[in-house]
Amino acid sequence: MHESEFMAGIEPLESLHITAATPREHMQRFCSNRHTPVIGYLSYTYGMEQYGIAAREHSFPAGLLRRYQCVVTGCTRTGRLRLLADRHADSGLVDSLCRLLQAGSPEPPRPHTPVTAAGPLRQSLTREEYQEGVRQTQRHIAAGDTYQLNLSIRFDLPLATPPDTTALFLHLWLNRPAPFYALLHDGPLTIVSTSPERYLRISRGTVLTQPIKGTLAFDTWQPQLVHTLTSSPKERAELSMIVDLLRNDISTRCRFGSVRVTDHCSTFVVDRLIQMYSNVHGILRPDSTPLDLLLDAFPGGSVTGCPKLRTMQIIDRLEPHSRDLYCGSIFCFNGPDHLDASVAIRTGWHDARTGVFSWFAGSGLVTDSVPENEYAETMAKARKFQEALCP
Repeated sequence: MHESEFMAGIEPLESLHITAATPREHMQRFCSNRHTPVIGYLSYTYGMEQYGIAAREHSFPAGLLRRYQCVVTGCTRTGRLRLLADRHADSGLVDSLCRLLQAGSPEPPRPHTPVTAAGPLRQSLTREEYQEGVRQTQRHIAAGDTYQLNLSIRFDLPLATPPDTTALFLHLWLNRPAPFYALLHDGPLTIVSTSPERYLRISRGTVLTQPIKGTLAFDTWQPQLVHTLTSSPKERAELSMIVDLLRNDISTRCRFGSVRVTDHCSTFVVDRLIQMYSNVHGILRPDSTPLDLLLDAFPGGSVTGCPKLRTMQIIDRLEPHSRDLYCGSIFCFNGPDHLDASVAIRTGWHDARTGVFSWFAGSGLVTDSVPENEYAETMAKARKFQEALCP
């Protein structure tokens, strides 16, 4: 799961804000640029609207595609950097970046300092309300409405002054690394994503999705904890259900017979959590594009549950908040045949209009979930942002 590459877009050249009504062909033309990568995101609310679920009131865009004048790519393993410049890029900017990359940066990352809160931390569901949500979910499971559902909590922290989101991003990346970090600016919104989960990687027709399900939090590492997680019937069933859903999701755009699963119930460690995942592979059909698969399979099944439509309808009734970008996707199109997309979990953002920093956490629920344990897992996932912002 570990990624060693990184990418930085410099000076936006062109942006396309996506709505539920944006024609797919407009997005396809934008993503087919062969000069520099296109970086963007899709909100969970975009997926709701595609499934005919009216999103509750929200102020977060449905999605964004952005092309930059220049993009710097690099490998943390080798230290090698590469500068990609759009043909319309300002020559002075390109020259300055070349000199900067050749010289290296003598400046260490600026330190992150805790924020000053302007009010108490707000939680969309209390402990009791979340546990009741677990019990309601189990009643839906017993009735045959769903057999797994991801229930989340939204956390809102009003801030006295705007945070240094770049310093926060670097602090988290250096101290709590994960494979799919992202820092994006979109008008008044600054997004800090620390996701450990890949949604889709498509390269020259080869498809990979890596759903995560099954979590064990720990304070002190012990090797036997891996066996504790992977031998749990409940945790294995949770992952197997989502793997089956994603096999179906990518099959809609993959060649018949090409979809297969490898490394089922593998593990990795991130954020003092042991996580289970599997690799689901496929071969994209010649009449389909990476964008087609991204949009048709969206949102990722690991953050909805299954069956997807009915479960999303139940989530909308159980959660009193809008997920906005949370459980959506942050992605990069590197030409028309290459896509890498994360699931936007462990993700937060600062809204300059309200002065609030928001983040989310959730847990996958099945018939034998224990409400107290699911709440504890959710709070363990939320701990990263809370400890960094207001220790």
